Amino acid sequence: MIFNLKLVKVDTDYCDYLREFDNRVSYNKYEKELRPFVGVLFMIKNIEYFAPLSSPKLKHLKMRNTIDFFKIKNGELGAINFNNMIPVKENNYKLIDLDSVPKKDEEKKYQKLLKEQLDWLNENYIQVKNKSSKLYNLYNTNRLSENIKSRCCNFKLLEKKCIEYNNM
Repeated sequence: MIFNLKLVKVDTDYCDYLREFDNRVSYNKYEKELRPFVGVLFMIKNIEYFAPLSSPKLKHLKMRNTIDFFKIKNGELGAINFNNMIPVKENNYKLIDLDSVPKKDEEKKYQKLLKEQLDWLNENYIQVKNKSSKLYNLYNTNRLSENIKSRCCNFKLLEKKCIEYNNM
């Protein structure tokens, strides 16, 4: 069964908590917005995983897809950083409402980008699911090069910390 991916804002306090145990957890604070995360990428032991999106940058057009980095529409719409995916529970995030009416032109452009990213990701769901699962499995079986492993969050540790945080 294919699930539709969703865009969410992950709770800042939750990310700060995880970062106490793994400094590779992305910061999600900006002046006014939280960094959007895309998910559900996959489930393992009833834990949802979300991966941060990167806005389009010129360098994305030249970069190649790797096991931990996946360009959205060849980089035109940004990328997903699978190395920074984190486990979450439902109360650690809020869905982004892509149907709200933006007030400013900047917000309209950003909302349009998010919609395009989400549409493309859902059209390519199998690739997204396979890449995230493969990275997760290779990391946890210690079959990644040290270079790639050093860029990745410690998935198993963060799963434990996710459970601890949500039981507090």
